[in-house]
Amino acid sequence: MTKNIMIVGVGGQGTLLTSRIIGKTAMAMGLDVEISEVHGMAQRGGSVVTFVRFGEKVYEPVVEEGQADVIISFERLEALRYAHFLKKNGVLVVNDCRIEPMTVVIGAKQYPAEILEGLQKEHELYAIDGQSIAKELGNSKVLNSVVLGYAAKFIGFDKETWLDVVASTVPQKTVELNQKAFLEGYEAHK
Repeated sequence: MTKNIMIVGVGGQGTLLTSRIIGKTAMAMGLDVEISEVHGMAQRGGSVVTFVRFGEKVYEPVVEEGQADVIISFERLEALRYAHFLKKNGVLVVNDCRIEPMTVVIGAKQYPAEILEGLQKEHELYAIDGQSIAKELGNSKVLNSVVLGYAAKFIGFDKETWLDVVASTVPQKTVELNQKAFLEGYEAHK
């Protein structure tokens, strides 16, 4: 059986690194893995979408609409934008933060109100304030590790494998901080 994970966020939030960590963790467990990255306007604060599919044998990297087992969103509006990819019994993990797109910044559009409340009516949603946890750890750049730790229990695999892969994937000088961030998210999971 193939598991489909979708990671969405805004450029600079660590979406691509998160997908690599998930893929490498699945490979460490002996599974076949396919990863696909869609960059959009990432350098300008635009959407970044990645798909990670793993199982005994995976034939294509793209997750179709309505097929994601887990969507990890690093920002509320991105969760709203891509929630239709979630399967009926899927899980939506959202970093509860607001990053206004350029259309909102210039006043052409308004940022939607009560995004999480609306999504929760239709989906199994779990929210975490990953940004606050990352700041408490002293570096907002580990946001993705916090949110990944929170989402890890929905994805599967044991904590030690996750921590080993984090250590082998992030820059060497940040290993301890990223592992701590992962554990903070992991322990925050209800």
